[in-house]
This record gives sequence, C-alpha cells and structure tokens, in this order.
Amino acid sequence: MTHRFAPETLREYDIRGTVGVTLSTADADAVGRGFATAVREAGGHRVAVGYDGRLTSPALEAALITGLIASGVDVVRIGLGPTPMLYFAEATLEVDGGVQITGSHNPAEDNGFKLVLQHRSFFGAAIQRLAARAAVGDWAGSAGSAGSVTDIDLRDAYVARLLAGHDGGAYRIAWDCGNGASGAIVERLTKLLPGEHHLLFTEIDGHFPHHHPDPTVEANLADLKRVVVDRNLHFGVAFDGDGDRIGVVDARGRVVWADQLLALLAEPVLARRPGATIIGDVKASQALFDRIATLGGDPVMWKSGHSLMKEKLHESGAPLGGEMSGHIFFGEGFHGVDDAHYAAIQLIAALDRAGQPLDALVDALPHYVNTPELRFAVAEDRKVAVVEDVLARLTAAGAAIDTTDGARVTTSDGWWLLRASNTQAALTVRAEARSQPALDRLLAEVDAQLAASGVNRAA
Repeated sequence: MTHRFAPETLREYDIRGTVGVTLSTADADAVGRGFATAVREAGGHRVAVGYDGRLTSPALEAALITGLIASGVDVVRIGLGPTPMLYFAEATLEVDGGVQITGSHNPAEDNGFKLVLQHRSFFGAAIQRLAARAAVGDWAGSAGSAGSVTDIDLRDAYVARLLAGHDGGAYRIAWDCGNGASGAIVERLTKLLPGEHHLLFTEIDGHFPHHHPDPTVEANLADLKRVVVDRNLHFGVAFDGDGDRIGVVDARGRVVWADQLLALLAEPVLARRPGATIIGDVKASQALFDRIATLGGDPVMWKSGHSLMKEKLHESGAPLGGEMSGHIFFGEGFHGVDDAHYAAIQLIAALDRAGQPLDALVDALPHYVNTPELRFAVAEDRKVAVVEDVLARLTAAGAAIDTTDGARVTTSDGWWLLRASNTQAALTVRAEARSQPALDRLLAEVDAQLAASGVNRAA
C-alpha cells in the first residue's frame, strides 16, 4: 500500500489543502500511518487527536485514526476543540505526540493537519519525509495488533489551566469566536472571569455564516468593533477558526495589531525576567524591537511561521514571542505554544499591571505609517529566485539588509521586506516609515527591484 500527496498540501508548517480537490480521507489515513511510524521510531506509542469545527473534520478524524491504529499506536481522542487544547493535551497527558485536524484560518472548504512529536513541532523536513515514506509504503505495521482508541473530555481542565494563577480585575469585554472551534471554550472561560462579557458567534459552525475566521483581516472584525463601541466596552478579542490566532480591538474600535499586542505583553514579562529574549517575526514593526530593548529585553527578529517561531522559542529559552499573523507564543510556563485564549488572559493581566485602559496604552506606543502584508502571485518555481535576485543586487549596492527571512532592507526612510511565501505561490511585501511620503519612496524601491527581476506587483 502506497500513497501520494498533492505536493501543494505539504506546507512548511503543516499539511493543508482543499477537501475534495487536493485533500481527502485517503490523505488522512496516510498521515496517520506516517505519523504513527515516526512516533514509534522515536520510542512512542500513544497520540492525542483533536479536530476543529469544519464540516469535513469528523471524516478526516476517522480516517486519520484508522491510519494511526493500523500502524500500531494508541489514540486518545479529545474531540472537537481549538488547536491550543490539542497542544495542552500533548503537553500534559501521557502521550508521545498529537495531531489536530484543522483548516486554521483558511476558507471553509479547506482542512489539514497540525502535528506535534514529543513536545516539538513536526514540520518542514519531517513532513517531506512523511510524504516520501508514503510514496513507497514505508510504514510501521501493527506489531500483531492494532492500537486502541480512548476518549477524554479536556475542556474543563484546559480552561482551568488558562486561568491558573490569574486574579485579574473586572473588564467589559467582547469575545468573537467567529463560529470557530473556540466557542465552547470561551463560553466556559467567561463564566469564570469577573466583569461583563459579550459573546459573539460561539456556536461552532463550519459554514462560518457570520464572517471568515481570520482576525488579522480588519474586515472580519467589523462585528466586534461595533459591539465594543456601541456598548462602551473596554476592548474586544477575536479568534481564528482553530483558536491559535488572536485579534484585538480597543475601546475606540481600533485594531491593536499583533506587534503592538506583543509590545504590551512584553512589559510584565520583562519585569519578571529582566534581560529576557523576546522574539518577533520579520514582518513586525521596528517599534516592537525598540520597545523590547527600552524595557531591558533582548529583541530577536526571526522567520515567520508558527512552527519556526516555536522552534526558536525552544532554542533560545525565550518566555514570549509573536508574529504579525496573530500567533502569540508563551514559553514561560505555558508549553512554548501559541494560544490565543491564553493571550487574552495575559492581556487582562497586563492591563491590571499597567493600571491604564488599553486604548491609552496603545496611544503611548510609537506610531509609524506602514502597509499591511501585500501578497501577490508569483510562480512557485520562480518566487525564491526573485528574492535571491533582489538580494544579490542589494548586496552589491551595499544596502543594509537583514536576511533572516527574505530581504528586510533598512534605509533612511524606514524599512521594507520582500519574502517568498511558505504557503502559497506568492511573494509578500511589507514596508514601514515615519511618514506617508517616506512610505511611498520605500514602495517605489520595492517596485523598482521587482521590475528588475521581471515582476510587477500590481499586475
């Protein structure tokens, strides 16, 4: 028995595709067999499995478990819930790995698998090895008998962990679950928090009838903004489809972007751990790295991508990290994973410590003019070569370049970033300056470099 995955589903951070087009239950079975083989080779025998609220998730879960037990590992089913609950299961139960079936923030027809092996992300080369072994059927057998399956309800234990040690004050907060997998968790969580809580779209519905579940797209926060402003609330939080990305709006309905949120969360962390490393991704504002340094921390810029960031957190021992996609990572007593629910609780704690409302804290941060992430299509076999071309020209010209992830170029006007997407046949650009004319000059530099490589960003 062999299996071939659609190449585009084998992403850097996980396995993900469109169900019925590039992803099927046969893929799920093969993921199960391949991951079980990796678990057994690492000396393990038990895997936790969870799934999100997408319509295709139950069928993929069933096929995944079939593959896992066929290759001789036992399965602990934690059921429907957010990805961070799967991370909690993998970190606290007697298991050797975990798999979450989730399409994350992707459209409703997409789905996929996030994998953890012995408390570390299973990504990159490990995913490629899983696919290569599937192509030749190099899977472990059941060693005489198939694995067993048990069920466990972790929701109350997970919520208790979110609140462990928390004695925050009472706030008026709106919580937008976007009909994603966070709904039941947020309902439990807010019953235990003091204050006034307004819950939006907690019913888990894979059609996502109210808005797309990606809180980093401002249009998806329209309902949250309206409730916060109309009801005079302190702030609002929103979650993506599987609860590992957070979006925040302040009392005036302004988006608090992830790098701003990380700057606020860094202050209490650095008060507890002076000089600690705080990690931001290459898309983050220079204001974040300057703020970390001002607070006495060690700012580190790293590659975008939740698996890459988690590995850096583990290697560096950093207590905190984050990226512009809304993933906030907690290495200080919280397993080194990205958990949007925990981020919300830590925001409450940070506000308590500051003694000021969120909008006042945001006002006090430096404010630059910047672009959102600008993504444009470039052929898969061309995107990396374009970045390499640009880097070669910039290096020859003596430009100030950070090559952590693509090319982040600093000039007297500010900085711009060009990088190849790890998830799409695309390049991405982001730029930041102190004024709009300066930002316009930065974007003109980007476009000139792209044109020199035969690419038109606006095409």
